[in-house]
Amino acid sequence: MCTPATGGRGRVRLNVGGRVFETTAATLASAGRDTMLGAMMDASWSWNAGHGDGDGFDAAAEYFIDRDPACFAVLLDLLRTGALHVPPGVPEPALCREALYYGLLDRVRAARLGEFDGDRLRLAASVAGRAPGDGTAVRAAPDGGCCVAHGGAVRVYNWMLEERRPVYLDHAPVNDAAYLDAATLLVAARERPGRGRDGGGVAAFSALTGDLRHRFRVAHDRQARSFTAGALAFDERRGSIFASCKGRLNEYGVGVWDCATGEQVDFFYEPPGCALGDADKLQWLDGTSTLMVATMFPRADSSFISLLDFRDRSVVWSWSDVGTPASLEDKHAVHAVAMEDGRSVCVINQYDDLGFLDLRSNAGGVRWRSRSKLSLSGKKTAPSCEETCYPKLAAHGGQLFASTGDTISVFSGPDHALTSTLRGSNGGAICDFSIGGDRLFALHSEEDVFDVWETPPPPVI
Repeated sequence: MCTPATGGRGRVRLNVGGRVFETTAATLASAGRDTMLGAMMDASWSWNAGHGDGDGFDAAAEYFIDRDPACFAVLLDLLRTGALHVPPGVPEPALCREALYYGLLDRVRAARLGEFDGDRLRLAASVAGRAPGDGTAVRAAPDGGCCVAHGGAVRVYNWMLEERRPVYLDHAPVNDAAYLDAATLLVAARERPGRGRDGGGVAAFSALTGDLRHRFRVAHDRQARSFTAGALAFDERRGSIFASCKGRLNEYGVGVWDCATGEQVDFFYEPPGCALGDADKLQWLDGTSTLMVATMFPRADSSFISLLDFRDRSVVWSWSDVGTPASLEDKHAVHAVAMEDGRSVCVINQYDDLGFLDLRSNAGGVRWRSRSKLSLSGKKTAPSCEETCYPKLAAHGGQLFASTGDTISVFSGPDHALTSTLRGSNGGAICDFSIGGDRLFALHSEEDVFDVWETPPPPVI
């Protein structure tokens, strides 16, 4: 609630919750016209109607805002200096709530998080969940939040790491999740017998409320069929959603849906010798307008990686470790990521060896690194006999990330030199990690906990 009460040109007096602040019109205007404080300087805003000079603002008035003064002091200092300094007595949730009221939440977030740099990451938080040992996947949201898949549920967290309402897709086991945007979450789940067309598959939910928005259907021969959805991917430019699919009647392949209409627009059926329906990793490559489909050991007896071109429904590149020489037959690629330059795919095997595949040639094999082990130094956590957390890979901002045991290694430069290692909580081996919203989230296996890594903001001089 804001009411004018009633001196100085260019200066503004605000009474916030009984505490008087004096600042300049320029400071408030720097918040932006789409914020409450910036709008105060706008002649068209009703608060200023009939007051003051020709610009509509009454410089002699004192304006009362019925909000928290301690939080407002932090936000005003942020507008003045560009730096976020939060006193010990100001709870962060309360500050974020007040920032949302004033339209400054994005400004607070930008001041708190520096531009993502794998070599400057610091452990910001470790968040405990509710289902020990049951986490299967973590996915970063564009706004700095995340979600964690636990059996038949997906638990959703906002960027302040407050838990929102969880998401359930018929309580079917979740295979993957992905954010279309900060407010929309895709979930891929296993088909549940006896549930008809509504068992498993792919569905879109509100990441804010957990409400079901749309269920994506698959049709074969014009007949809607139930299916198990595996990995997910998204082409932002064309608005296409991809999911690896397998039906009861050997309907294996990759389904495609239009993001705007929710309708199925294509289905790439699995050709002989090319594993698609069981894929556990999909990645869209903007540079070549192709989809990388990876079906990796141990989901399959051997590992398969293919590039699909949906324009002519062709497999333009493929690789498999079938027929590997006997000396290497016990080593399998367990995860893969297409590098950002679009020229190679990085793979990692169960012994933490890194290798690279050239996408410009179908004839080459894996070029394994001569210095294969990822740890810089120190004792590597020995996997237990019940170890199920195979290494994972990600590429972001020109850097390569690899999880091995309870550590994430960071590689930089054209030669992928090892430059940093990240080791967080004592929750056991890392079973999954994800990068997005200027954060890295690492999900641990033995305890239901995920670590949150951030890059500190640069100092304000």
